Amino acid sequence: MVSSFFLSDNSSIGWLLSLVFALLLILAVLLSIAFFTVFERKVLAAVQGRKGPNFVGFMGILQAIADGLKLFLKETTIPNRASKFLFVFSPIFMFFLSLCGWLVVPINGVVVANIDLALVFIFMISSLNVYSILGAGWSSNSRYAFLGSLRAAAQVISYEIIMGVSFLLTVVISQSYNLTDIVEMQRDCPFILTMFPFFVLFFIAILAETNRVPFDLPEAESELVSGYNVEYSGFMFTLFFLAEYATIILFSNVIAILFLGGWVFPDLGIFSLFVYLLKVICVLFCFVLIRGVLPRYRYDQLMMLGWTILMPVAFGLFFFHIAVFFFFFV
Repeated sequence: MVSSFFLSDNSSIGWLLSLVFALLLILAVLLSIAFFTVFERKVLAAVQGRKGPNFVGFMGILQAIADGLKLFLKETTIPNRASKFLFVFSPIFMFFLSLCGWLVVPINGVVVANIDLALVFIFMISSLNVYSILGAGWSSNSRYAFLGSLRAAAQVISYEIIMGVSFLLTVVISQSYNLTDIVEMQRDCPFILTMFPFFVLFFIAILAETNRVPFDLPEAESELVSGYNVEYSGFMFTLFFLAEYATIILFSNVIAILFLGGWVFPDLGIFSLFVYLLKVICVLFCFVLIRGVLPRYRYDQLMMLGWTILMPVAFGLFFFHIAVFFFFFV
């Protein structure tokens, strides 16, 4: 496999191939973000009875590239009373973290770093993201930005526990932290059929982790103007935007790997990659559809849902699944 070759070959050629593959992966992620933004705007337009972008390129397919160029060409301003180093560092660090997660995600069996603790690495990356948001909110010297960053910190802490329990159950059943091994365990039956409640819980936790509707409290326009990134413009605002969408696409891949059988179910040979991409697109469609049809939660409702409903349900289902697994399969 290509993935094992990248890891086992420690020669300069092996490292060069790994670097080339990593650069191609970054380019693919950026292109995916561009097409996903157009896809999102088209779906939201259909939900709201509009046409959506349709002027730039064929059916508006180049709209994202035009918007990206516009943002990159705009002036980047830094508030006078801002903490300049942290203000500039926060979006760069967030974008860097969003790309790091892709290093351990296998796509049709090909991965840059096929490490044994891939799930732990992804969990760590998602946890570190909140420090970028806190840094951006605090360094902006803006009440709106700081309040948005505090909301993000509380939200991530609350829903990361639910995400961690879902990760842990997957690890117990597959007996591996390696994403490729988890996919191979689903060759006969995807985990969504045996762990559907955890699929729902994990998806809700990801919505909260990525600050998507109905959990977009850190950047609620009607309350905080734009939340933690209200003082950002131009290139640095674009980095926040790219990081957010790269994380959404990353977790869509993780959901397809953990619960939908990845590229091995159904096993269609050379067409397995297209089946895998179709699963990822379906998950992304769910992200967009939820944004189009659901209103935003109140902050107290968000905390109440996480701590008093979802978390007890997650722990109860976890121990139930563990008991069933050890009783019937061990």
